[in-house]
Amino acid sequence: MSIYESIGGEDALVAVVDDLYVRILADPELAGFFAGTNLPRLKGRQVEFFGQALGGPMIYGGGSMKDVHLGRGIERRHFDLVAGHLVAALGAAGVPDDTIAEIASVVLPLADDIVADGAAVE
Repeated sequence: MSIYESIGGEDALVAVVDDLYVRILADPELAGFFAGTNLPRLKGRQVEFFGQALGGPMIYGGGSMKDVHLGRGIERRHFDLVAGHLVAALGAAGVPDDTIAEIASVVLPLADDIVADGAAVE
């Protein structure tokens, strides 16, 4: 069974992504990155991305992680804050800790493509 299936498929993923963005937008360190963003479109892309990355049937239709985050000034601390909010949203959805760890192993390596050049290394 894929991670996608084990967490409850698309409905669960939509709920996690919705909760994730509630948390991100409430975070004063992160909210500014999303000013003027088409949130329904962004959330849809996020569901596609996670769905594909976690073994679901979705096909991510967005650009590469590097391209879509280029020039946004994202530092490692911003990435870590988002990762923390993702862990919290997954936990709130009842995803077991071992599955959250599996998801983290998929997401955390993306830091090199998301964080501004020179800021990914701690």
